[in-house]
Amino acid sequence: MKILITSGGTTESIDTVRGITNHSTGTLGKYISEKFLAQGHQVSLVTTKSAVKPQEHDNLDIYVISNVDSLIKTIEPLVKSHDVLIHSMAVSDYTPVYMTDLDEVKQRKDIAQLLTKENKETKISSKSDYQVLFLKKTPKVISLVKNWNPNIQLIGFKLLVGVSKDELFAVARESLVNNQARYILANDLSEITPNQHHAYLLDSENAYEAWTKADIAQLIFEKVTHDD
Repeated sequence: MKILITSGGTTESIDTVRGITNHSTGTLGKYISEKFLAQGHQVSLVTTKSAVKPQEHDNLDIYVISNVDSLIKTIEPLVKSHDVLIHSMAVSDYTPVYMTDLDEVKQRKDIAQLLTKENKETKISSKSDYQVLFLKKTPKVISLVKNWNPNIQLIGFKLLVGVSKDELFAVARESLVNNQARYILANDLSEITPNQHHAYLLDSENAYEAWTKADIAQLIFEKVTHDD
């Protein structure tokens, strides 16, 4: 099988030296990649420069991206040529539009006009005590996958923080339906530690529990290859 995996976390640039990112290390994507590689599958890993990666392997192709725009441009053709997408990457929900000092915002009668501006400086000045950063929502990448390849087996991920199990399952299954996924890996950040990664692999009816990243990789492998 041809397996496409995303891992790590995207970074959206504010200027050439600053950006908005997240704490995803890509470790889970590495575990999943290694599981499929060990069983002879062809793996394409789309990840970020700072994310941890598997060792070189004859069946492994690595594609390095930075932000949501480069992610979309990279994975669209890959989705069309792969059997499975395991979308574990932490994708930025917002990207910067314009950053300015608070005084400029106060002077504007129509703040919406600032949304049409863009920063021209290579490095935005840090003289002001307060800066205002305008953000716009990025495309929901997982929602595009089935448009690119209706037949791909899609495994998505949903991370929440400090919610009940019922709420976690409800939000994950909503994503399952909306994105036509085969499974959603539902996890809560409060239950992830250096030695534990408690999660549930959900389909429309069942919940399969895992307690470590290795367990998650094994569980996804079993379900993906069984469904095949």
